[in-house]
Amino acid sequence: MYTELIPYIERWLRHFKIDDQAGFESVYKAADLNKPELEKVYQEFFNRMKDNYPFHLPEYAGQMLKPPHPYAWLAYSLTMMLNPNNHALDGGPATSEMEKEVIDKIGEMFGYKKPFLGHLTGGGTVANLEALWVAGKSHPGKPVLFSEAAHYTHKRMCEVLGLPYKVIRETEEGMMDVEHLKSEIEGAGTVVVTMGTTGRGVTEPLAQIVSVCKKHGVRIHLDAAYGGFFKLVEGRLHYDNLSWAFTNLADSIVVDPHKHGLQPYGCGAVLFKDPEVGSFYKHDSPYTYFSSDELHLGEITLECSRPGASAAALWFTLNLIPLDENGLGSMLKSSLNASMALYRALKNSDHFFPVSKPHLDIVCFAPNLSSMSEISEASKTIFRNGMEGEKPLYLSLFRMKSETFTKLFPKIEADQDEVTLLRSVLMKPTHEAFIPEMINRLNKLFLTIRG
Repeated sequence: MYTELIPYIERWLRHFKIDDQAGFESVYKAADLNKPELEKVYQEFFNRMKDNYPFHLPEYAGQMLKPPHPYAWLAYSLTMMLNPNNHALDGGPATSEMEKEVIDKIGEMFGYKKPFLGHLTGGGTVANLEALWVAGKSHPGKPVLFSEAAHYTHKRMCEVLGLPYKVIRETEEGMMDVEHLKSEIEGAGTVVVTMGTTGRGVTEPLAQIVSVCKKHGVRIHLDAAYGGFFKLVEGRLHYDNLSWAFTNLADSIVVDPHKHGLQPYGCGAVLFKDPEVGSFYKHDSPYTYFSSDELHLGEITLECSRPGASAAALWFTLNLIPLDENGLGSMLKSSLNASMALYRALKNSDHFFPVSKPHLDIVCFAPNLSSMSEISEASKTIFRNGMEGEKPLYLSLFRMKSETFTKLFPKIEADQDEVTLLRSVLMKPTHEAFIPEMINRLNKLFLTIRG
């Protein structure tokens, strides 16, 4: 498909005079591209880039890595030739408007009604930092609550911002313990609810948490960095379809288009239901951006310079693959099918067993052995051996506390404090058809560790 995009690239080069020596090449002389050293450096670059895992292929099911869609690649690459900066309308007039349009679409996906506030970020970490900063400004001195299953960024960013926080227990299913939340919520300012934990891919019980928070006047921040786009297929999920109906009640939401939104890294987004939180960003710069009286994106972001190319790529993609069940949602349904197919195959396997039914497209599983130490050692060996040979399989490892694992599997000997499990992230459309082959490779790997 990439070769089919060449005519669009050529049209772009001609229009913006990027091949014209009076234009782009007057800054970067063509002679520089003809140096003998170019081929040498390119070859070294090519060889060094071979030291990567095949993130774009179905046998890679380890981490949350997914190649950007060719639509996103095209728009990002072309826009980077101009290199607009979405800090302000002056620095990126076209791409700033594109950013506003995609934020409108994302907010509408979650059920927000205009007016609301939002913008793109460099990723989920910065987006969550910004949401927590607003949480602290909204309720000064009040703690932020999040579960043990929440991403580590929340603890880290609370410490960066000097915000008090409390960690709520997770259940054996890997989500926030609502009863523990009830006992700790008095005096809290914000509760973080994770819709798609990065460990087990669990969606926390937003429907229950909303009622608890509303009763106590506590804000809700929805960390949907990983799972947010599954909102498009609510009603078709493996677990807790009800909670997704309450996303519009969150005070702030984070989602990462560079995960399930088909975008290159880094492209995150943060949204605020109440546009009045924009007052927290007020600043005055004595030297920039007087060509427009409109509110520019730099006035409602903690980040200043941000690539306009990210907005362009997302805008281009969403105009071809819309945010609905039959657009982007069709790819998410494929990932759900893949995780359920793997889960069922593992349940019927003599060599492995699933830890729990997947909520989204992440599956944790274990070699079928009798003790935690055996399971841990076997998992590590399979992880290492899987990356070798002509037919590799790239997985990841996940550590679970023994007390949690014992609640799920009381018959397995708890001979150590934690157990290491195998984990797969099935986020590529090609994973659905790959599951039978994945099981075949897993079985072969298991047989090698059993001698």
